[in-house]
Amino acid sequence: MANTKTKKTKVRKRVNQKIEKGQVHITTSFNNTIVSFTDMQGGVVSQCSSGRLGLKGSKKSTPFAAQTCVERAAETALNMGMKDVEVYVKGPGQGRESAIRALGTLGFNVTLIKDVSPIAHNGCRPPKRRRV
Repeated sequence: MANTKTKKTKVRKRVNQKIEKGQVHITTSFNNTIVSFTDMQGGVVSQCSSGRLGLKGSKKSTPFAAQTCVERAAETALNMGMKDVEVYVKGPGQGRESAIRALGTLGFNVTLIKDVSPIAHNGCRPPKRRRV
């Protein structure tokens, strides 16, 4: 006899959130560019990196790669209704300005641009002098 009991699984319905205000975190290094769209609490809505676009090597750190990353990540954010964004830029890479410019052309209202790059403060204490 076959087992007649079947296990029912609950299927969660995906809730479409309406996020009108959010944050954009742009991390640019000499090797890569990462863009993350978050809500105001910091929960990631969408993200993209240059490597995810299929770029390799030195092409990942170009301004074109940063602009394309913003466009790709912004699709999901625009579908969720995001209009006003605060931009937080981190790192010394080439794609900083082009990424911010791309946000403006996509129709986002940029309310804040802040540089949150870590700043060195002479580091930790050096080791004591060597005696020979």
